[in-house]
Amino acid sequence: MASTSQPHSSFPARPFNNIRNPPTTTAFAQSQPALALRQKERLSKDTQAQAPAPAMAPPANAQMNILSDEQREEINEAFVLFDNDKDQRIDYHEFKVALKALGFDLPKPEILTLLTTHGIPPDTAARNGIRDPNIPPGRLLLTLQAFQTIAGNLIAARDPRDEILRAFALFDTDDKGMITLEDLRRVAHELGEGLEEDELRAMIEEFDLEGKGGVGREEFIQICMG
Repeated sequence: MASTSQPHSSFPARPFNNIRNPPTTTAFAQSQPALALRQKERLSKDTQAQAPAPAMAPPANAQMNILSDEQREEINEAFVLFDNDKDQRIDYHEFKVALKALGFDLPKPEILTLLTTHGIPPDTAARNGIRDPNIPPGRLLLTLQAFQTIAGNLIAARDPRDEILRAFALFDTDDKGMITLEDLRRVAHELGEGLEEDELRAMIEEFDLEGKGGVGREEFIQICMG
């Protein structure tokens, strides 16, 4: 059913056709419901988010430079959020959950390989000038700059369909295969956004191409891909 209301920006209006412009940097990210997407992606907790953030290092490589400001911000926020002891280093476990918050659930061998390549010894050893090659990878630490490099490479190499489906799943939490009016209500409520019922309904009507009462995965992908 077509809507006679003014166009809404609840779903991406602009096409994005490469990995450097995922939904979080399109019109979707600038809409009210998309704020929920950003918040849920970061898996943030109020008490942790309030902690003082370390000074952000400049982008570590060319890959970071081609990411959007929002993508760089998300990388930095993930590092700060999961640097539990706020020592500006993250260990194996902090690294794993920080990557998971960004959408990358890597297996243990891959995590250890990245630590071997980019990690540094614990501060105590570093201060003593010890560079023991026998330190197990699981004990190595990552600086913010190293994390930026790793996360930047992963984001830049991500398939845009994966990013779109990840965004879709954050609305369709019960895996029913579509984003419904109730999903939009929930997102608006969780975020405390004062969206009117008719506005939420119009968002669904505008993009429900088959008149089934919700926006399906393929519809969502087509909208995002332009």
